[in-house]
Amino acid sequence: MCGTVAGVELFETASGPIAYDERGDGEPIFLLPSGAHDHHDFDELRALLPGRFRSVSLDWPGHGSSPPGVGAASAMRFADVVEEMVASLAPEGALLVGNSVGGFAAARLAICRAELVSGLVLIDSGGFVGRGPQVRTFCSLMSRRWFLRAIYPAFSARYMRARTAADRRARATGVATTRRDPGLSALTELWRSFASAEHDLRADAHRISAPTLLLWGRHDPVIPYRIGVALEREIPGARLVGFDSGHVPHTTDPDGVAVELVPFADLAFANRAHSTT
Repeated sequence: MCGTVAGVELFETASGPIAYDERGDGEPIFLLPSGAHDHHDFDELRALLPGRFRSVSLDWPGHGSSPPGVGAASAMRFADVVEEMVASLAPEGALLVGNSVGGFAAARLAICRAELVSGLVLIDSGGFVGRGPQVRTFCSLMSRRWFLRAIYPAFSARYMRARTAADRRARATGVATTRRDPGLSALTELWRSFASAEHDLRADAHRISAPTLLLWGRHDPVIPYRIGVALEREIPGARLVGFDSGHVPHTTDPDGVAVELVPFADLAFANRAHSTT
């Protein structure tokens, strides 16, 4: 930790400080947002979490209150940041809840550092789509500043399918992130990394041993529901729940997400406690 900025804490990582908001006491739950978004995506969901949980939500490098730091804002760097934070703030293990690139970061940690992951909740998760020609072409376009800046208002409207005030706030944050640096640079670098071999976790999905809950928007045009269906088969013991939403179910239906998340978290932490006795 290295102080505060804009009312949130700063955690010093190897590539620079990360802004994060910590609430409550008890068992740790890390909340990892989508690219272009910030920690406020989870505000409504966090308000529904019982006091027996401690929630930690962060801003990615170049997002929200986090400075860009050192190095490209790649999905792999984001995953490294999560590993550093969980190892320091919850060394006995945490429940990881990740949306989009946050899901990639959470899943990679579950694969590479299983001892740090008590449970895994993947929400419309990145890392499992593949790198076909269409994906590579779109990622290449999105890595160009002029294209990303021009398309993001329409793109975000399509993937959010906004119905709630929280949806509209999340979309506005995403658009604002692409208007200027450091957000614009961070997003172009992030999209470039999505086409890399390191972002493809499909071959390692079977190695995830943590209890896993898959929450997916049935109307997500970016990471379609069929990806969640495939993941349910690949990750041992995983369970898939669909929502009438786009890419960010927890802003569209925080109550529905909480209904699934809270008992899953209780069971995951109970299993961890049992395994260590």
